[in-house]
Amino acid sequence: MDSEPKKDVEVAPALIAVHPDQCSVAVAVGQHLRVFDLAAGDAASLTDDSDAVAFHTDNIRAICFGAKGKLFVSAGDDKTVKVWSTQSWRCITTVSSEKRVSAVAISNDGNFVCFADKFGLVWIVDLDPPSRDKKPSPLLSHYCSIITSLEFSPDGRFILSADRDFKIRVTNLPNKPLNGAHQIQSFCLGHSEFVSCLAFVQGQECPEGLLLSGSGDSTVRLWNVDSGALFDTCEVALKAGLLEDNGKAEEHGHAVTDICTVLDGLLVAVAIQSLQGIILLSCNVSEKTLSVTKVVSVVGEAFVPTCLGSSPSTGKLWMVTGVSSLPGCSYPALARVRVISDIDIEQEPVVLGDDNIPGGEKLLETLQGTASVDDNAFLAAAEAVKTAMCHLLIKKQYPSENRESRKKCRNDRKLKG
Repeated sequence: MDSEPKKDVEVAPALIAVHPDQCSVAVAVGQHLRVFDLAAGDAASLTDDSDAVAFHTDNIRAICFGAKGKLFVSAGDDKTVKVWSTQSWRCITTVSSEKRVSAVAISNDGNFVCFADKFGLVWIVDLDPPSRDKKPSPLLSHYCSIITSLEFSPDGRFILSADRDFKIRVTNLPNKPLNGAHQIQSFCLGHSEFVSCLAFVQGQECPEGLLLSGSGDSTVRLWNVDSGALFDTCEVALKAGLLEDNGKAEEHGHAVTDICTVLDGLLVAVAIQSLQGIILLSCNVSEKTLSVTKVVSVVGEAFVPTCLGSSPSTGKLWMVTGVSSLPGCSYPALARVRVISDIDIEQEPVVLGDDNIPGGEKLLETLQGTASVDDNAFLAAAEAVKTAMCHLLIKKQYPSENRESRKKCRNDRKLKG
């Protein structure tokens, strides 16, 4: 009998989110949620009126600001979704999930929060009026496929959900979403590995927005959400020199981990596993094409971004690298924040030193913690995140002779009464 490989310790990557007006920056690593108020120049004081001992009791897997910046959501492995007011940083709503939460999104009007779980279900919560405890309503399902990303379209017509089975579903958002969203507008099909992230890019020629997606197949793709048509594909890992011309993305070493629009969508920042820096793409909305503008490297330290964030109009890109519960490491949660400034189509971006980052040393102490960590720990963190993503999102392939024996050991079969 073939023995299965020993399961690695499950870790979670560090996450970052930036207020739409760059009023505040939030970092989540492990169960820790850290927020710095850039307007006040100090750490935000988070409060929760519930009886919870801690805000979150397990790894945080998803954070985001609402489009208007009034709300912030955090959720994760503790099966809890928390909605925060960004004016007071008080938790105004706590939602319990039946499964671990893998993605969150806030509707453009701020009336609804959606979250997805690892069983493939998307739930919706009505925030009007806000209350401490809310019960979610089922919105749609991906049928047992882990949902990796959720996004509302800029015009509010659709909610988009991506999963580990290579597909992106575009669903019409009804007037009464609490009754469920049953009408599928399109599927965006073309990725050959899990879809890891979604983002929208807009322009005067296309106010409804075009969809961007990143994937484990080392590509970023541009889509029409109405029809599901693929406009363009950019082989970002190949363009960055991480793959040879005959390189195979099936090695799973160069997955796109995050994408983020900068300068109102004129440029798109892309984070890739193994790349110590980011790739900047130019998106031509009128011609519906993607092209690599430049590769921005972070020199002087081991920095492989795990998450990206920016406010729409600023020329600054915020990046974080880190991981929770790194095996064999004395640090319980690692996080390192860097900022790229002067991002523009014509000029060369600048990776800011710690002294020049908005908020300065105080911000770094708040978001990173006070412990000094060497480069070897962050290199180990990058490898741990890569392994964890591979185990979570890449389906295991078993020989045909093993499938029947595995079916007999399934624990999700219905038991006879």
